[in-house]
This record gives sequence, structure tokens and C-alpha cells, in this order.
Amino acid sequence: MSPARARTATPIVRRCGTMPVHERLLRTDAGYLAARTASESRAWNVRNGDVEARRSGITEIPVVVHVLHHTTAQNISDEQVASQIDVLNEDYRTSNPDLSLIPTVFAPLATDTRITFRLATTDPVGAATNGITRTETTATAFHDDDDAKAAASGGHDPWPADTYLNLWVVPELRNGQGAAGLLGYAQFPGGPAATDGVVILHSAFGRTGTATAPFDRGRTTTHEVGHWLNLRHIWGDDGNGCNGDDFVDDTPNAAGPNFGSPSFPHVTCSNGPDGDLFMNYMDYSDDAAMFMFTAGQVERMQACLDGDRASIGHAVAASVTSSAPAR
Repeated sequence: MSPARARTATPIVRRCGTMPVHERLLRTDAGYLAARTASESRAWNVRNGDVEARRSGITEIPVVVHVLHHTTAQNISDEQVASQIDVLNEDYRTSNPDLSLIPTVFAPLATDTRITFRLATTDPVGAATNGITRTETTATAFHDDDDAKAAASGGHDPWPADTYLNLWVVPELRNGQGAAGLLGYAQFPGGPAATDGVVILHSAFGRTGTATAPFDRGRTTTHEVGHWLNLRHIWGDDGNGCNGDDFVDDTPNAAGPNFGSPSFPHVTCSNGPDGDLFMNYMDYSDDAAMFMFTAGQVERMQACLDGDRASIGHAVAASVTSSAPAR
């Protein structure tokens, strides 16, 4: 697909491209269905207590951020990148300052994922790095067809996906029909290594610099990394049918995505009196309205780290939550 695109448009509601990417891979990649089936089988076995978790401590994941910029303003600062790593560490370790805003009835569900993130200090050939690559591109926008993930289409080739979490930050992000408005997308575990990782719009990345309200608290990356670790949207992606499933027991059934900053309780699918868990990172609420993962979601992410992503990350001391670079 050609990198030439239209003018930037600021999205006003959260839109995630992960499920369309998942559906495309089911149609086009011969091994993807089998890989996804194996991934879900492992998650199911962990959920039912048939398989014990192997990673009992804290896992630190090396991150490389590929900044793709068409203008100088889109060439986001090291500070903006660091702010996103800080957000990931706060959100995944339940040290986010807005945790206290969770409604009382849902507060006991909030769970530490036992996962931290740090910018890599060693690149794939062993050279020192700050964990950030920068590419000036002729593309004014990228699509959910993975064009950001290859130098040949104006993007940047990934670092080995079995060692690094690849994050691409892009000038604008469009769906397969060319419509603007996507904030980000991820590839579920089991997809091709050459396209594994997460793509985020620059104005929804981190909490300083070009980050723009209502997506200026870094939660788009928190959401998409959740997909990368095998989490589904909490309403199960069935439209508004109340029949979807995120394969997690402690997230209430919900009719569909919540947008903006909903008022508690928001009851759908006969889930009263407490209603939807719209403050969960895997809903579509604004950054300022999402605060938590649940124990069931953590179990699913840890199953992913023991399975599909067993090669990535290493154990660290429980106190590590900093964005300071480390391998």
C-alpha cells in the first residue's frame, strides 16, 4: 500500500485496530489459526488450574520504540518516550496515582500484573542503544496493514520479536479502508514475527509533548500492550450482542465498548447493580477514565509469558518500576 496519505485528523473517541488485524491474519496467514488455538488452549488450561504458571516473580521486558516522523513536531522527544514507559510501569504494577478512583465495589479486582518495561540498552547486534530509533519518512500516515513495520514502506524494520517488545509511533494511523481515527493496534501472540508488536499514534503516546487530550495519559499503549499479551476487549467484540467473551471470569459481561468518561454504574447485559467495568484498560474509555487490570486478566497475561512469549523478558527485583534504561 502506498505511503502517500491525507491530512491528519484528531480522533475524538478511542478506536483500536487489533481485531481487524486479527481477522486479516486469520484469512491470510496459514499458520495463524493453529498458533492462536494453541495460545488459547494454554490460557484455558491455566484458567482451569491444569497448568501451573512458571513465572512467579516480576518480569522485565526490553522495549524498542521506533519513532516514524514526517514533520519535526512528530519526531517526539526522548522525554515523551520515557513518559510512556513510566505509564506502562505504573499501570502494569498498580502504582498509577488514579487507582483510588476505581469504584469501591470494583477496587478489590485491581491486580498487579508483575510486569515491568524498560528501554533496551543493547541493540540486536550488541551495540549500545537508548532503545529509540528515529526514521524520517515520506509517509504522512500509516495503516493497520503493518506498513509502519518495514523500511520498504516508509517505516522501520522490527528488532527480533523474541527479545524485544517493538513499539512503532506514527504520524497518523488509518484503517484498511483508509479512514483516519485509529489510536493504535497490536498483534496478538502467534502472528508473524516480522510484524509482531504495537503501533501507536504519536498524539496518543505518553503524557507530554504531542500527547493530546483525551488520550494524553499513555493509556492507548497500556491497552495495546494488553492485546500483545493476549488480552481481549472486555465486551468480547460481538457488537452489542451481550454474547461476546473476553475469556476472563472476573470482568462483567458488557454490551459493547464504553466511550468518554462514563458515570458509575453503567448497566448493560443485565449486569446490574454494578454494571460495566468501563474503568478497565481493555475498554474504550478515555485515558482519564481507565485505571486497572483484573486478576483474571493478569492470569491470562502470565499464561502468555509462559507460552507464546516465553523467550522475552527476564526476572527482576520486585521494587523495579523505573523507566531508566536497562537490558
